[in-house]
Amino acid sequence: MKSTALTKTHEALGAKMVPFAGYQMPVSYEGVTVEHETVRQGVGVFDVSHMGEFLIEGPNALDLVQKVSANDAAKLTVGKAQYSYLPNETGGIVDDLIVYRVKEEVYLLVVNASNIDKDWRHISKYNESIGATMRNISEDYSLLAIQGPKAVEAMQSLSSVDLATISFYNFVVADFAGIAHVIISATGYTGSGGFEIYCKNGEVKQVWDNVLEAGADYGIKPIGLAARDTLRLEMGYCLYGNDIDDQTSPFEAGLGWTTKFTKDFVNSEALAKAKEHGAKRKLIAFELDERGIPRQGYDIVDTNGAVLGRVTSGTMSPSLGKGIGLGYVPSVFSSVGSKIHIQIRKNAVPATVVKLPFYKG
Repeated sequence: MKSTALTKTHEALGAKMVPFAGYQMPVSYEGVTVEHETVRQGVGVFDVSHMGEFLIEGPNALDLVQKVSANDAAKLTVGKAQYSYLPNETGGIVDDLIVYRVKEEVYLLVVNASNIDKDWRHISKYNESIGATMRNISEDYSLLAIQGPKAVEAMQSLSSVDLATISFYNFVVADFAGIAHVIISATGYTGSGGFEIYCKNGEVKQVWDNVLEAGADYGIKPIGLAARDTLRLEMGYCLYGNDIDDQTSPFEAGLGWTTKFTKDFVNSEALAKAKEHGAKRKLIAFELDERGIPRQGYDIVDTNGAVLGRVTSGTMSPSLGKGIGLGYVPSVFSSVGSKIHIQIRKNAVPATVVKLPFYKG
């Protein structure tokens, strides 16, 4: 089991540590509800250093990124990022990721921790004919997510850059917490604003300590992966392995908006046909109409008890105080307002299909 550079720090803070994607990671410190509310109302800091980072460099860098990703990376200027996914050859998704244009011929791909090796092999396969320079820097870099509506104000003292001027999905390489060059990215997985900070492993303890000190007057707390999951689910953000995987069509998953057919990419011809034919099933968001907690793997059924699909992500929403979830159903049941049921043990609990996000802030 791997550790992040901050594992001992989390243990000293009393974090409950669990194995996640091959790493020992903090799942909670005080409890999921407290940590969730801290991010929604104030500011919290997550160690998400288990995520993977690849550098794609050189004159052929854009060609490779364009070939393996579905979104149009040619639209990125230096200092901008975009959400994308890596299509596979059979209509599914290798992974979802964020693409950063760091310099004219340098792209940073940030991938899911559990898919680092798989993604590297997949991209390398297509690079054989393209010849970009690839570097896997996942083991050398740490990633902190400072999230919440008070993040900008709480962190401003740590950088000479006006943090309020970094708009969503933009980033700067600048000084932060006494370190000369880190990536300060206005991205996150919570829907409550804030930043993600990329720095070297040897620098992250200094950054972590400074972040907690600067945020003390704003009630900052360390946040674990359990609250990260409830926060992302309230926004309807997909989690790889739950809501999308190697068998999931991007059009079923609602990722058509990040699929750009203005270029040639892996399996683009087949995906264009799939878009034309329309998805037979769709990822829906639902709220329970009665008490209960939907969990991954629970059946979604119709009024007669016939199975329509299954829950891919579910929880009790701390912000809404009700059970919420995502899952796949036949397209005919996917309209907002449709009535379905979630089979929770022996009870078929009524639920309603709703529009995302669950949490409107």
